[in-house]
Amino acid sequence: MGHNDLMGQAEDVADQFLRLTKQYLPHLARLCLISTFLEDGVRMWFQWSEQSDYISATWNCGWFLASCFVLINLLGQLGSCVLILSRNLVQYACFALFGIIALQTVAYSILWDVKFLMRNLALGGGLLLLLAESRGEGKSMFAGVPSLGESSPKQYMQLGGRVLLVLMFMTLLHFELNLITILQNLVGTALIVLVAVGFKTKLAALTLVLWLAWINLFFNAFWTVPTYKPMHDFLKYDFFQTTSVIGGLLLVVALGPGGVSMDEKKKEW
Repeated sequence: MGHNDLMGQAEDVADQFLRLTKQYLPHLARLCLISTFLEDGVRMWFQWSEQSDYISATWNCGWFLASCFVLINLLGQLGSCVLILSRNLVQYACFALFGIIALQTVAYSILWDVKFLMRNLALGGGLLLLLAESRGEGKSMFAGVPSLGESSPKQYMQLGGRVLLVLMFMTLLHFELNLITILQNLVGTALIVLVAVGFKTKLAALTLVLWLAWINLFFNAFWTVPTYKPMHDFLKYDFFQTTSVIGGLLLVVALGPGGVSMDEKKKEW
């Protein structure tokens, strides 16, 4: 059986899966995408004093400003999640979450930690895809303005979202010299490139979803670690961030790659 036959069969399976899950996939994608913000908002509530003490000590800004920071994070994240799930004011909710990612990047000095920075950028990529989807529903801020054809902002948002999502995988590549790791890296990198350039996008994104889901359940099983151990919180954070990137990839699967992609260009050839 040739390589093309195998690819064709795999694409058929992906299409079949899409047909069966068409109604549920966008909802599931949204829920996964915002899971990290939901979890973080709830954590702000339960760890209010620890979070405000940390910010107060790190930035020497006093109790009041530190409490304001925690409150903004709590209300901003939970409020935006409710809006996104109920499909109300999605664009404003996305902008609010962009603001919170930026705020946390500075407040927790994430800028100097390449791994965390890449993950936050990947989260931003997921939000960009959500923004593109909400524009596609005709509730655009520029409703009534004729479309600019090929170069619409929505298509570039989808391109930007795909490219940013890919950054998540850069943090998962392991640099060890054994056969399994090298194979994983090669397969992962190939899939990443396919999603970024938008070639066989749905199949590549779906494969990455399955791969990430396996990694997430296997390596970030925070429920197996007692809550009093710091590792519990680390794994939990990683688990929900990875779940959010899975949500972003599911949006790519549900919506397709958008106009700026090889899949679209192929249709014109």
